[in-house]
Formats: sequence, C-alpha cells, structure tokens
Amino acid sequence: MASTLVLFLQFFVIFTIEATHTTEKNNVSIIPLRSSLSPKGKNSSWPSSSGHFAFGFYPEGSGFAVGIWIVTPSENTTTVVWTANRDAPKVSSKSMLNLTEQGLLIQNGRGDSPNNIDTRDSNSGLVSWAAMLDSGNFVLYDDDSDVIWQSFDHPTDTVLGGQNLTSGDDLVSSISKSDHSSGCFYLTMQTDGNIVAYPLYSGSSELDAYWASNTLNQMYQYQKLGLNNQGFLCLNEGGGGGSSDRLCFNDSNKPRKKSSHNNTTSIYRATLDVDGNLRLYEHQFHFEGNNSSGVVILWQALNDTCLVKGLCGLNSYCSSDLSGDAVCKCYPGFVHSNTKSVPMDCIQTHSKDDCESSEDRTLLYNFTRFENMHWGDVPYSVIPMMKMKTCEKACAQDCGCGGAIYTNGTCNKFRLPLIWGRTQNDSSSTTVSVALVKTPNIFIAISPPISNNTNESKPKVVIDNKKNLIMILALTLGVVSLICLVMAVSIFFTYRRQVIRYAMLSESEKLEFTEECSLRSFSFDELVKSTGEFSEEIGRGSFGTVYKGKIGDNNRSIAVKRLDERIAEEGEREFQAEITAIARTHHRNLVKLIGFCIEGSKKLLVYEFVSKGSLANLLFEQETRITWKERMKLALDVARGLLYLHEECEVRIIHCNINPRNILMDEAWTAKISDFGLARLSKRGHSRTKIGDHGSSRYLAPEWQKEDASVSVKSDIYSFGVILLEIICLRRSIEMNNISSADEILLSSWVYQCFAAGQLNKLIRYGEKNVDWKILERMVKVGLWCVQNHQSLRPTMKNVILMLEALKEIPVPPPPTRLVE
Repeated sequence: MASTLVLFLQFFVIFTIEATHTTEKNNVSIIPLRSSLSPKGKNSSWPSSSGHFAFGFYPEGSGFAVGIWIVTPSENTTTVVWTANRDAPKVSSKSMLNLTEQGLLIQNGRGDSPNNIDTRDSNSGLVSWAAMLDSGNFVLYDDDSDVIWQSFDHPTDTVLGGQNLTSGDDLVSSISKSDHSSGCFYLTMQTDGNIVAYPLYSGSSELDAYWASNTLNQMYQYQKLGLNNQGFLCLNEGGGGGSSDRLCFNDSNKPRKKSSHNNTTSIYRATLDVDGNLRLYEHQFHFEGNNSSGVVILWQALNDTCLVKGLCGLNSYCSSDLSGDAVCKCYPGFVHSNTKSVPMDCIQTHSKDDCESSEDRTLLYNFTRFENMHWGDVPYSVIPMMKMKTCEKACAQDCGCGGAIYTNGTCNKFRLPLIWGRTQNDSSSTTVSVALVKTPNIFIAISPPISNNTNESKPKVVIDNKKNLIMILALTLGVVSLICLVMAVSIFFTYRRQVIRYAMLSESEKLEFTEECSLRSFSFDELVKSTGEFSEEIGRGSFGTVYKGKIGDNNRSIAVKRLDERIAEEGEREFQAEITAIARTHHRNLVKLIGFCIEGSKKLLVYEFVSKGSLANLLFEQETRITWKERMKLALDVARGLLYLHEECEVRIIHCNINPRNILMDEAWTAKISDFGLARLSKRGHSRTKIGDHGSSRYLAPEWQKEDASVSVKSDIYSFGVILLEIICLRRSIEMNNISSADEILLSSWVYQCFAAGQLNKLIRYGEKNVDWKILERMVKVGLWCVQNHQSLRPTMKNVILMLEALKEIPVPPPPTRLVE
C-alpha cells in the first residue's frame, strides 16, 4: 500500500512539472473546467498570461456585465473590447460565472434560471478547458485542444490585432462609454467587398451610408477586414496573403515611428466608437520603473465627426465647437424633446398654425439662414433659376415645406422632420449653399448673417420687443375673464330651476336613441352587479378598460368596456351619434355591440364576449402551430372586416387604431375587429397621437406623425400591412431581441430585403414544415404594398382581398421608404 502511494506521488509530481512546462512554452494561461468567477472578491476575472487582457465581470450601471477589457495599470478607466449578451439585462453582484462542459453559464443570483453565453455551434463537442490569450481572444477548447468557440468570431464594436471582420459580419457601436449595449451605428463588411457604415435604424441604402471604403470596383475582391499585430488596418483578399492583394487605410510611404522606450509593448484596436466614427488606437505599455500606459489615435475614418449621419436627431444639426468636438443643436423654433431616445430629437415649440386657411401665408413665417448647411434627406421639390428671397416666399406659401436649401440659384424644398443636418466648413468649395429654416412669425424675427467666414455660421436671432403688446393682451384677457365669470354666475342662478326639465328631456332623448339603434340600455348599477364590481379585467384598449360579466337568466357572457376620460368628457349627443353608427354595423368579422350605459360622466359599452383572446396572444405568446391556410384565413377575416367598415356599412368608418390587440378570436377562430368607430370621439379636442398609446404606435401610418396631414382609409391599410407581415413571420414589427443581425430589427425592411434577394426561406421559423411557398410569396407582396410610405401607393382594401385570393395579379412592390422621412 505504501509503495503504491509513493508511485502515485511520483506520477503526480512528474505530471505537474510537465503541465507547467507546457503552459510556459505555449505562453497560455489555462482555465480548467468548473472554474468560476463572481463580481465581488478576488476571482472576478481571468487574466491573460501577459496581464494586458482580462475576461470576467466588470461594473456597468447598477449591475455587472461579462466581457473582455484591456488592463491599464496607470489608469482608472476600463477599455472594454468585447461584451457577452450585450443587450441582455445586467446581472447582480451575487451572480456566478461557471465554465462547464456545455460552455459558459451565468447564474444571476436572483433565483431565476441560469443563462448561457452563446458559445456553442451545432457541431461543437464538449468543453475541456479555456484560455484568455494575449491577443485578447477568449477561446474554449475540447479534449483534442481544438477550438470550439472564440470571441474573435463574434465581434461587438471592436477588432483587435490578429482579428478579422469577414463578409457578413457587423460592428455595432455602444450606446455610451459607460453602457456597452447596442448603440446607434453599425459597420458592415458587405459581400461585394465594400465596407460601409450606416445609422442602425436606417434602410441600409446608398443614401443612408455615411462612410464607405469604396473598394467595390477594385482589382481584387476583398472579403475581410483585418488588423495585424503591427497596427495596420487592411482589407485582404479572401484567398491571398501577400502584400499585393491588400489595401491598408493607415499605410503610408513614411516609415512607422517607433517608441523611444525599449521596454514597450503595443496593443492595437479598431473600434466603431459611440459617435459612429471608426478609429484605430494604439495602447502603449512601458515597463521602465513604474509601470505606465498610454493610448493614441493612429487613424480615423472621418476627420469631421459631423459627417456621421444620425449623430444628431430629428430637426437638429451638427456643428463643431472651439475644441473641435461635434455638438448637436436644435433649429430655431425647436426644443429638445423629453424622450430618452438616443440621439435626442427636437420638436416644434409652437402648436399647429393656420397655414391652410391663410390667404397670405408669407406673413405667418420668418426664416433663419444658415450658411454652408447640408441636409441628408432628398428634397421633394427642386426649382431652378430662382432668387433666395423668392425661394423663401415659395417655401412660406407651401404648407408642407419645413425648410429649403438655396444653392447657386436652385431652391430645394424639404419636408419636416429635417434630418442629418450639419454645417460644412469647406473654404475651398465654390458652391454657395444657404439653408432657410422656416419659423413662425409670432416667435422670432431673423436677421440673417451671411459672411465669408469659414467657421460655423450661427443664426443671429433678434427677439421682438413686444412688452407693450403683452401688457395690452393681459389686460384684455383679464377683462374678458371677469365678464365671463359674471355671465356664468348669472346663468347658473337664472336657470337652476330648470334642471329637472332638462333631465327629463335628456331621459326622453335616451329612449329615442335606444329605439333608433335597437340596443339595450343598461343602468350603471346593473353593470356593476353583472361584472362583480368590475373585478375581472380581461383587457385594456386605447379607449378604456374591458371587464368580463354575465347577464340574463342564462348567464350570457358579455364584455363591458368602461370608456376613459377623453371619451367620457364628450357630450351625450355626440356620444349617442357615434354609438348609433356602431350599432348599424353587422358583419361576421366585427365584434357585435349589444348595449350601452350613459349616466353623467359614466359611459360604458356592452359587447358580445369573444372567448379565444386577441390575435396578439395567438401570434406572439402561444406556441400553437399556425398553418399557412390558417394564416391566410386570419388575414382575409381582418381584410373583409375593414372592407365593410370602409365601403359597405351605412356610415363610412375609419378605424384609426388597427393592431393585433384590437383583433379578437371567437370559438371558431374567426377574427373579429373591435374598438371601431371610437377614434372620431377621441380626436375631438385631443391630439390624435394619443390613439397610438399602449404600444400600438408601431402600427400607425407615417401620416399620423404630421399634425397637418389628412388621415384616410389608407391609414388603416398601412396598419393592416404591418399586421399581415407579423402573421407571416410570427413576430412583432419591431424586435430588439431574438434576432441574428441588426437588419432584422425593423420587420418591413427585413422582409423586403429577403424578398428582393429571393430568400423568403429566412422568414420561416426554425423547425416549421409544410410551407406553402405560393401563399407565402402572395402574402409578402401584398404586405409590402400596404406598408408603402406614400398613401397613393397603397392598394384599396377591395384590391387587397382580390390579391390575397389570387384573383388579381400582384406587381412587384417597391422598397418601403426609410423609417425616418
């Protein structure tokens, strides 16, 4: 027994010496299986053998994230170069990261199920060990020391020395230096060998790009962007490796300047920064005396950061301050919105004007002139051979004009919102370009500064001295208010004895209303009892809350909608007129109205109870398999209901709020449209954008964003098109999670890309079988026609039904217009 123990100890010592020798020879810090990290304590990261890189937990916001960063001993900042699950919620300080045979497993410490970092391919084996390499690459190996997974294959916003960005890969910027979630810009290596940078939510068209390598027509077909260990950022041909088949962005004929320190190590990284600019950095580590480090910028794609489209939000422009940094500013007449969107948009400070009804519209507006201003949108009107003053007058007379660019006698008119504005400081340009921003006359009077200074041209704003006018208006309003108060008190005391008479008249009108629409009139107490004091809430719509109840001897199930304040404030006559119109509708694809209640400010509607829930539950929350014939039936049910509302019922009704939550399913899985006829009541005295609350704004047509645009049945057709695409793909129209690339975020844009590329199979969920490709293509083409930005391009609902039923030929649809127009 003793001899056996001695032999075992000798074998263990020999094995340990050999293992240590292998590690030192390969210069790799081996991370064995079942190793773990935690955000707090000593074991919060795994360093590389040189100590320049570390993998593990780092603080971000109120929690922690998992990633790779450059260790800088002389600085307190952390340079993160890769983040795992960057858009997932941050984990708590009680979390634990474990290296298992299946990969990296995060236990978040809140009692939830553990989350896996996506480190496995379909053909990968079991993990045996891991390593944090000196190149900044975190690698998982199997028993044969073959690579199972490595972080270099999944870049976030950075490419390190020795790493390649291949065709189809993207770099996505971070939100900020302290938040490494997906930001506003992405850089993609296209299949044609061209590297292009876009705003994240753009249509990825040529007009949206703000930087490109312009290597499309080169002699070689470049297939990857690589950063070598000498700090050269180059495009390389896929099959070659020599110097003749590459193009370096930071290459020059001059020799590279070397550091004056002998004991210096450099690490290079190319990062798509927060501002959308691609920059090449060098981190220098000095080891003489006290360890120190520094970082310098070797190269950047754009010398003027204002060239980045989308750096500033809607109705704002980019200019450079005295230090050379890009600054976003709102145009005169606009202020920063209160939303938390990045970048922040600007909104108008004034309400809707009387442009349409005004005879002389030039008196309503003034213009702020900006010299050397550029806008990224395409003008909707170009008028040649015109003077600048005439251009201002033409824009003032046009109610749809938000501003104009005057260039060498040509007037280019643009609609709101004004996008991608920037000042140009190019003194060598012979083109004189002046931006004319339209502002209401009641706010400012403009003194236009036109100069030859190549620095930023700032608008000189002169505030009108209207102190006397304000005093006169204040006194007038005071006197009018006093007169109104006296009249109100007089009317109250004069007619208070006639209250009973008016009440009796009101009751008589209710009876006539009941007879006219053949509805049952319920009392409020009766509905309180039938719903159990409104105890069972079954849904919330755009116009109120819905409760389940029972009436009659047979306990018939009903749905009671208690309308909210914006409809409850309407008068009884207006409310009764709308309910009369709703009661006259009879169609199998509309939810039937069976009663109502009007008692003062309490207004309730009683509908038939539809038992199978909403279309949103069927598409997004259930695992039920929906065949393609069932999807076509759902689409036709909704289309026939809309056709009845638009063209076949006695009173033409525009729904204005079509979304999957307002489409209900009955026992036979027939789709029924609800909440129709109420939008007109909501629009009286209220902003129509309120109809799009509760997450339904994504279904609203673009014209809803413009207060002066008319809304027609084509607005419902746009909403139907979005729903049709969701029925096809069984996902929401805007999806930030469970997507493989940024192109899939906006559904309409992604569907058109797949259709144009002939890759409709990408729209099919994994594991879905028995796909009817003819139905799929027909539904895709109809959906793309319906979501066109311009109303004139959208088909009527009758033609939509004919195309879905294959009774009418469907032409090839054009691409949907950009999200921001």
